[in-house]
Amino acid sequence: MERIVVVTGANSGIGLALCERLLTQDSALRLCLACRNMQRAEAARAALLTSHPSALVDLLHLDVGSVKSVLKAAQEVQARYSKVDYLYLNAGIMPNPQVDFKNLFKGLFSRNVVHMFATAEGLLTQQDQVNSDGLQEVFATNLFGHFLLIRELEPMLCQADLTSSVIWTSSSNARRSAFSLEDIQHKDGKEPYSSSKYASDLISLALNRHMNSQGLYSAVVCPGMVMTNLTYGILPHFFWTLIMPIMWLIRLFTNTFTITPHNGAEALHWLFLQKPQCLDPRSKYHSLTSGFGKNYTQPQKMDIDDSLSEDLYSALIELEEEVKRKL
Repeated sequence: MERIVVVTGANSGIGLALCERLLTQDSALRLCLACRNMQRAEAARAALLTSHPSALVDLLHLDVGSVKSVLKAAQEVQARYSKVDYLYLNAGIMPNPQVDFKNLFKGLFSRNVVHMFATAEGLLTQQDQVNSDGLQEVFATNLFGHFLLIRELEPMLCQADLTSSVIWTSSSNARRSAFSLEDIQHKDGKEPYSSSKYASDLISLALNRHMNSQGLYSAVVCPGMVMTNLTYGILPHFFWTLIMPIMWLIRLFTNTFTITPHNGAEALHWLFLQKPQCLDPRSKYHSLTSGFGKNYTQPQKMDIDDSLSEDLYSALIELEEEVKRKL
């Protein structure tokens, strides 16, 4: 049967690279590009059809940072398709990133330079804001909107004789120290991106605990250090140009500097080829690239536990009910 693949944030970067790789792998699948900016989505679709003229590529307007948009998009998916085989939760934002230049320059000439670029630990903060739903924007876009989408599409993901995959684009920046169950939206902190990505790791574990018996399996991926629009927004373009030779040099000694979106999509593509029931729910699947340019995927255990993931899962369901009551 035709496989249905929905990818959020598919108009550029890792999302678009993933779509290209999926169509190269299976030209018969039906691909749905779920994007906020429809003009860019049209351009992405045209680019994919240039290299895959016979491909089945649909567009879906989806702003995962808006509850109304998520609910409307879910209704449209249900009207279009009878099922969803793969749901790639790739859309994400990092608004107004602030760089600690003192730590940056100090780190460039230290033994921790690889760890600094790979995780941005001690390097980045963000200035979040409240969206029209009264939610913190990063939390809403990177986590809650995707969680709500899964909940709304549950009848299509959980069907008899169907095994479905939900795959989150997480990050090595997902750190337990940035997340607090008492402040799941990270209203009081300065690292909402790290908090939201750690929360997605937790939710993936909870989804497996609750939904595996219904045929839904969840996994998380780290694309590595990739140059995308999100990355270029952290520092001025000229600065990236200056340090790019250093990054290519570092890649000779580490496998986490994937650099290109094609390489960063390696683990996302690799999971498409696996049996989801054979994956480790406690591992994050990392896209890696050797110094000689060979791409491969490697699992690494996550710093997560059942009780924290279950508490967050319950908190998101309560928030979902609260938000829907206000509509």
